[in-house]
Amino acid sequence: MTHVLVTGGAGFIGTHVVAALHRAGHQVAVVDAGHPGAHRAPLPDTVAGIALRRVDLRDRAAVADALAGVDVVVHQAAMVGLGVDLDDLPEYVGCNDLGTAVLLAEMARVGIHRLVLASSMVVYGEGAYTCARHGAVRPAPRAAVDLTAGRFEPACSACGAVLEPGLIDEEAPVDPRSVYAATKVAQEHLTAAWCRQTGGTVVALRYHNVYGPGMPRDTPYSGVAAIFRSALAAGRAPRVFEDGGQRRDFVHVDDVAAANLAAVAATGGGTGWRAYNIASGRPASIGEMAAELARAAGGPAPVVTGEFRLGDVRHVIASPARAQAELGFRAAIRLADGVRQFAHAPLRG
Repeated sequence: MTHVLVTGGAGFIGTHVVAALHRAGHQVAVVDAGHPGAHRAPLPDTVAGIALRRVDLRDRAAVADALAGVDVVVHQAAMVGLGVDLDDLPEYVGCNDLGTAVLLAEMARVGIHRLVLASSMVVYGEGAYTCARHGAVRPAPRAAVDLTAGRFEPACSACGAVLEPGLIDEEAPVDPRSVYAATKVAQEHLTAAWCRQTGGTVVALRYHNVYGPGMPRDTPYSGVAAIFRSALAAGRAPRVFEDGGQRRDFVHVDDVAAANLAAVAATGGGTGWRAYNIASGRPASIGEMAAELARAAGGPAPVVTGEFRLGDVRHVIASPARAQAELGFRAAIRLADGVRQFAHAPLRG
């Protein structure tokens, strides 16, 4: 039986991961800092029947205590989303990067060499694009003047033509375009350095747009699915930014939990650092997601506003092939089925 420590285990994804590990017969320990960006209510005493310990990963002594007897760490803890403004920057870096550094240092000190990292699609920035004339192109960050004028599609830097989005795989260069994205890239680099120096194993799961029961209610740190769901619960129409044509891969949280189970197993053999897209393989536009959710909830139809947020990207469409081939993971829940459940599932207070 593997003894697994889950950091951030009281969060949206963390609670599902803890439950899945417990059902699979692992011995599970759970820690969470109770950060207000993820938790408005007090932390529960237990997660999936397992006692929860309040631990800030920046507290080296508390982390050392939590690691006692652990075989593998599943590191879910992080501040997520675009946040409010740059006043959030020190807290993002402190929680995500300093917390990860302390965790890695203590794992090395006590001889734990297996890690599953919750990374994110945001490390890519924009997805993969091609230009009809110039082939594969990495577009520059979109300019406020273009977004204000309703020019949302990235253009080729060489000829100005609108680019065609395609599937992005794990070999694409990282290109973070928000504070959160920069901290996730830093987590990947820190864990890669730790892996080389310890001879350990890291499985980095690059989650795409995760949705499902237990998402936090509408906050500056919420995902778009939770923002839409919160609006519908209040009887309001979901507000869709840009023209609604932004494409993402929405993956159900139960599938993400299953990916973590596969990743824990994968850390048991071999060494090295490896990243995997965790996605459904069935992309949809933001507008389509909002419309599907509104229909399932019986609420008002979405309103396309033309608004935008600097730092948002246009299209990130994942190739899940590596996770299927190497982890044996394939998402099972179709968007329509997952959204029907999500439309009436409780949200986190």
